[in-house]
Amino acid sequence: MEMYDELVARGLIAQVTNEDEIREMVNNGKATFYIGFDCTADSLHVGHFMALCLMKRLQMAGNKPIALIGDGTTLIGDPSGRTDMRKMLDEEAIAYNAECFKKQMEKFIDFSDGKALMLRNSAWLKPLNYIELLREVGACFSVNNMLRAECYKQRMEKGLSFLEFNYMIMQSYDFYYMFQNYGCNMQFGGNDQWSNMLGGTELIRRKLGKDAHAMTITLLLNSEGKKMGKTASGAVWLDPNKTSPFEFYQYWRNVNDEDVLKCLRMLTFLPLEQIEEMAQWRDSQLNKAKEILAYELTALVHGDEEAKKAEASSKALFGGSGDSENMPTTELCYADLVDDAVDIMTLLVKSGLCASKSDARRNIQQGGVSVNDAKVSDIAKVFTADELKEGIVIKRGKKNFNKVILK
Repeated sequence: MEMYDELVARGLIAQVTNEDEIREMVNNGKATFYIGFDCTADSLHVGHFMALCLMKRLQMAGNKPIALIGDGTTLIGDPSGRTDMRKMLDEEAIAYNAECFKKQMEKFIDFSDGKALMLRNSAWLKPLNYIELLREVGACFSVNNMLRAECYKQRMEKGLSFLEFNYMIMQSYDFYYMFQNYGCNMQFGGNDQWSNMLGGTELIRRKLGKDAHAMTITLLLNSEGKKMGKTASGAVWLDPNKTSPFEFYQYWRNVNDEDVLKCLRMLTFLPLEQIEEMAQWRDSQLNKAKEILAYELTALVHGDEEAKKAEASSKALFGGSGDSENMPTTELCYADLVDDAVDIMTLLVKSGLCASKSDARRNIQQGGVSVNDAKVSDIAKVFTADELKEGIVIKRGKKNFNKVILK
């Protein structure tokens, strides 16, 4: 199967312009494409992970990725998919976040010998003179069309700042600039970016003529990633200090039954034939498919060794076998104890399983807390120093857990 057809079969392609040309370029390794990453946090998350997997897949087929770190556009803020304005970050925080992104991207993309580029759009956005920019590209954008764009629609009632209104122009200028200076002939992004990306394609054609071949593809990856990348407790990060390899493994181990095959197709590098065989699996076999998904993705992000540790810890926690050494752990000291013991509500809060003691009380009373697989129903239950030295495993619900040990 050729690369473009594989992208379709994996459920990645949502919309395209110039499909025949895009197919020919992608299949023959002629695409120099970019995906942008605004630096709004100090780690990439699962939504970005989907984009990185795509970049890796296309690079393996001979195409050239450009990882565009949006340290310039982050100063403006993308309104796409948001109901309110982003928190404004200063340049120092953005620069730090950009360095964190760079280190994580290098695990997925081969930047050696010009095989890929990593660029920062502040290099060309910050020197722009506003009046010159308006004269150069302003006439290429219809305000009426911009106001109809999906990225702005949901913000119109609550209020869209003029700062954010410029985001489409800045993103379009990115593509225009990289097309001229880096031979970037294709851009990828999620459904929520479609209007912004069409703006870039149209800008190139209007400024450089109809023969300028700028291609646009939107994928399911970013919009799906934004859904998948959030849990009840927050985002799922690629930084092991923010989301441990074990927690990352468990996140994928616990995907819904209806999502497991979709995730295997979109995110793993397993052959489609193997995944289609799993489509016939039912009941307990689906758990095996989830374990395969969790292992493959944890190995991609954190390496095989961490994936093996996470798998062993998961079996220890949920299967009654294996090694619990690598599951999330909270260490207590003797200063945390009162009369050589500590109560269950305090442990739930200190381990991060509950936000407060009232939250802990509610979870215990609703039957959602267990210690070492034994349900705890007494909110006054205490654990002694001797018990804590051995280590106890606390569970809240089916998917939240923590090992607590006294050091």
